[in-house]
Amino acid sequence: MRSVIQRVDSAMVSIENRIVSSIRRGILIFLGVEKGDTPQDAEYLMEKIVNLRIFEDESGKMNRSLLDIAGEIMVISQFTLLADCRKGRRPSFVQAEEPGEAKKLYEIFVSRCKDTLLHVATGEFQAMMKIDSVNDGPVTILLDSRKRF
Repeated sequence: MRSVIQRVDSAMVSIENRIVSSIRRGILIFLGVEKGDTPQDAEYLMEKIVNLRIFEDESGKMNRSLLDIAGEIMVISQFTLLADCRKGRRPSFVQAEEPGEAKKLYEIFVSRCKDTLLHVATGEFQAMMKIDSVNDGPVTILLDSRKRF
């Protein structure tokens, strides 16, 4: 699984001009599921993300996690994170998991987030979404469950 996480003051997702969900201070996650990913990949990323110390303490150092600040989280499915742009000019998505299996793993990831945090918001799987966010910092981090060792 690949993810781009952004520390945000707020984020909101809308579909067809209808607000679907929103969060306040926390982390916006764009999540892509790759062929061969497992529930263990979802568990690894979820644990890594909620425990990353990317929020500032009273000294201004990134020393607090999402759990420490009781932050909120928004998870957006994004298969385009698996784009391979090495050949030609059109991205290839052959490494992205098929939608049915990807949705299962996405839902496992979201479910584990809900087991851990009080406020978890999502978009809609396979929908065309508009994401509005107010980045804090900005702090943007790339995580890949296959690059953990």
